[in-house]
Amino acid sequence: MDEPNPWGTFLDVKYGPLERIDLQTLIDANERPWYNQTLCQVNDCVVRLGIVEGDFIWHKHDNEDEFFYVIDGRLLMDLEDRTVEIEPRTGFTVPSGVLHRPRAPERTVILMVEGARVVPTGD
Repeated sequence: MDEPNPWGTFLDVKYGPLERIDLQTLIDANERPWYNQTLCQVNDCVVRLGIVEGDFIWHKHDNEDEFFYVIDGRLLMDLEDRTVEIEPRTGFTVPSGVLHRPRAPERTVILMVEGARVVPTGD
């Protein structure tokens, strides 16, 4: 990927407090294979929308946990010793310091909750 933002990571907070969040409009407008948009901030954490297909990079976050919740599709979370399948309406937490790689064999829509300082590509 030769573009400046190959993973489609947008860390700007799109919605403020007391604003209605319209996920479907964002999902419908997305044409990227990987898209990660910060939706809102809740205390010291952010909620991010991910629309993913294909393999992400192996990475870890030294000081922050990450929570993944699948809305549509199927997310595979590769860990060093196993792969966990996350299906619609299920979630999975990756603790800080754990090397992981998200993969999506098909277009998958997820919500992520993580510390506001987390860089999606890892530390």
